[in-house]
Amino acid sequence: MEILSEWLSAQLEQESAEPVYRQLLHLMQQAILTGRLAPGTKLPSSRSLAGDLHVARNTVLHVYDQLSAEGYVISTTGSGTYVADTRPDSAAVSLPPLDGETADEATATASPRGDISSRGQRLIDQAGVSAKQWGAFMPGVPDVAEFPARTWSRLQSRLWRSASHGLLTYAPGGGYRPLRRALSDYLRVARSVRCTPDQIIITTGIHQSIDLTVRLLADVGERAWVEEPCYWGARSVLQSSGLKLAPIPVDDEGLNPSEADLRDPPRIALVTPSHQYPLGMVMSLARRRTLLEYARQHNVWIIEDDYDSEFRYGSRPLASLQGLDDANQVIYVGSLGKLLFPGLRIGYMVVPERLAPIFRTGVAELYREGQLMQQAVLAEFIMDGYLTSHVRRMRTLYGERRQLLIDAVTRHFGDALPVMGEEAGLHFVLGLPDYADDRATTAAALDAGVIVRPLTGYYNGEQKRQGLLTGYACVPHEQIEPAFATLARVIEDQVFARAPNAKQRAA
Repeated sequence: MEILSEWLSAQLEQESAEPVYRQLLHLMQQAILTGRLAPGTKLPSSRSLAGDLHVARNTVLHVYDQLSAEGYVISTTGSGTYVADTRPDSAAVSLPPLDGETADEATATASPRGDISSRGQRLIDQAGVSAKQWGAFMPGVPDVAEFPARTWSRLQSRLWRSASHGLLTYAPGGGYRPLRRALSDYLRVARSVRCTPDQIIITTGIHQSIDLTVRLLADVGERAWVEEPCYWGARSVLQSSGLKLAPIPVDDEGLNPSEADLRDPPRIALVTPSHQYPLGMVMSLARRRTLLEYARQHNVWIIEDDYDSEFRYGSRPLASLQGLDDANQVIYVGSLGKLLFPGLRIGYMVVPERLAPIFRTGVAELYREGQLMQQAVLAEFIMDGYLTSHVRRMRTLYGERRQLLIDAVTRHFGDALPVMGEEAGLHFVLGLPDYADDRATTAAALDAGVIVRPLTGYYNGEQKRQGLLTGYACVPHEQIEPAFATLARVIEDQVFARAPNAKQRAA
């Protein structure tokens, strides 16, 4: 064992910040795993090894105890400590040969499995998530700098001072009841949603709300209508759940299914009727009534994604689709992220009364929800009127920034580039000519320090409209013009300078 002692002594770093105990344990584990210490090897006594290494005997005893606890060695009273045989069983990890096949043939014909599943690969290939989540002109992001953090902190501190045990454990099915009651009151007034507190389920956001709905109401392989174009995150959730997507085009009145689409009813229809994402149109009342009647007749579940409809400029926010639903086929989902701050990760869903017990059980069973303290703070924030006043103030602020950005577009391009979906929300779409490449333009803009998103990334099919999703909510007033000047130079270089006719402007 002199060789072991010499090797360990050479490897130990007496001046290291890592304790000698941890170093010695790691070295001996590696020696056993790599075969330096073969199975059956007897280790030196703790007294002998401690003397050779000039460390306390208790240090070696602790190391031997830990090696024994983790199965690296076997200690026998009166006999000593021996390296255990932990080598993998080759028979257990090899494929057995088929009848008439040799072991070598079985190994050669075995098809290797990839690191991720096929649906996982599709998810990664089609991912729309951005590495940057803040700055000009990131769409869909509120100005978190304007959030009343002091008010929130004061409410939170008050609750922590008198925190009950109930706020520190798992959330009951459906979430914190005072928050559900506060949201029920708010949604009835602000969004014309018809609901009771028992119909509200608290989630971590729209993604989880959609995921829960699909898991409880649809089976793998069933069809789901999605708007064309649609939000990439919702598309990813539906596809990862095993549903077959059926992209339905939108026009100026919203979702516009063809006769062929109507002949094959889906199980789920995901829509953004009050502010279509990403193009911004509003589903007409006639289309809403038609969709609701179709859902009633064919037992289609409608998921209404009402993601930012409180921010409407020049008119009052539009009523929800759920408020018109007499057949109880609408699952209404929303989030507080765009109203307050995205990192809050609190969303909600309103489900038909007959489904409420099922959804309360489902959310508790699948996700083991918590964050009751945050839910309690949010409940106080809503009940004390802070949410309503904050939304009112931010609607004015975002409206000013929206107009500044539209003015910048007009100054640089006149009417050559259309602005679409500017009546509501936190972004609009800046249309590009058909010959443009919005993905290349987006990449060039990012290199120049400006964030936009390519409109083509929101389409499922081959027919795609070129454009840039351009957000204004998180850009201070004074930064809008210089930031857009940078984007305008990128567009000139990437689009107009490469036009079939270099002087061509989009009609």
